[in-house]
Amino acid sequence: MPYNTAVTKKSDVIVIGGGAAGLMCAIEAGWRGRSVMVLDHAPKLGRKIAISGGGRCNFTNLHATSENYFSEQREFCKSALARYRPRDFIGLIEKHHVPYHEKKLGQLFCDDTADRVVNLLLEESREAQVQIRLNCRVQSVRKGVDFQIETSLGDFSCDSLVVATGGLSFPKLGASDLGHRIARQFNLNLTEIRPGLVPLTLSKEALEHYGQLSGLSLPSTVRHAGRSFSENILFTHRGLSGPAILQISSCLSGGEDSVEIDLLPGRDAAAWLLEHHAEPIDLASLLSRCLPRRFAEVWCGMNAPVSAVNRCKSRQLREIGAMLNHWRLPIRGTEGFTKAEVTMGGVDTRELSSKTMESRGIPGLYFIGEVVDVTGWLGGFNFQWAWASGHAAGQFV
Repeated sequence: MPYNTAVTKKSDVIVIGGGAAGLMCAIEAGWRGRSVMVLDHAPKLGRKIAISGGGRCNFTNLHATSENYFSEQREFCKSALARYRPRDFIGLIEKHHVPYHEKKLGQLFCDDTADRVVNLLLEESREAQVQIRLNCRVQSVRKGVDFQIETSLGDFSCDSLVVATGGLSFPKLGASDLGHRIARQFNLNLTEIRPGLVPLTLSKEALEHYGQLSGLSLPSTVRHAGRSFSENILFTHRGLSGPAILQISSCLSGGEDSVEIDLLPGRDAAAWLLEHHAEPIDLASLLSRCLPRRFAEVWCGMNAPVSAVNRCKSRQLREIGAMLNHWRLPIRGTEGFTKAEVTMGGVDTRELSSKTMESRGIPGLYFIGEVVDVTGWLGGFNFQWAWASGHAAGQFV
């Protein structure tokens, strides 16, 4: 694709950011006959798409609804998600003959590489006559009769400006706060910005005991603040990760806190222990029937250093069972934006139209994707928000 050549300085629409949301918006606007230019600081488009899903791109989730998103305004994402559904993006995938499969829980992945998704977006951009400028760093944005964008490749102007710059996650790929700065410049409010879908860290004391379990994974249900997620947790040399932990991390404030872990989900641990009350074995050996032996030994050493099960009192077993179903583990914090998959918070949705994604106070200024205070669960939901919000804006710019 002949990027960076024969590019006009004035466009109907300029999109800052060539990721999932930005390209979707550009494509939709281009098909409407609008002249569209995408500006991106990177030498190659879609780098975050390319590394997503372990390189296979979890491009949507069949079950995506507004219930799968965090936002101070929970209802905001309903409109865009209703007008561009997972089936719509699947249609695009099938149009370009990209083989895919459902992994679990409605999560759809490419059969081969995520580059297939990037390539279909580039092909759609080409057909929609979208112009793209790479290695283009935005230095300032001004609003007069139209928007004036000063960049490292010269000055550009447009009637409609779309900010699709993403968040602060994946700083190695060049993530920045550009979108947040543009919002502040135009006096738009921002909600609290913090890492989301991120591994959690434990205190030094807890790591002395549980750090030795690094690499061990086990199914569980993790709870916090009325939310619960049932998938694997993974012990790391710094704390906890795995799907259930990444999910619950988005519910935490980011500082010291705690999570509740059900180590025997779907089972009344106290009743199960009492069923085996007569067995003359140590507790770790009994628990190793349901949990990894290494974990059972460490957990019992920290939480239930008791003698043989048949020597325990019924009250003791009930208390241990309660701990197994409601293990409270203190959290020191998170591993930050360097390990976060998404950014929580962003442009306050009260500042935007849920139908068009346009600023209520600045006509012609749009914010889409991760830069907005809408964050999905793990499992393809954030890509679906990118497609849906990009599509919504693309219909009106």
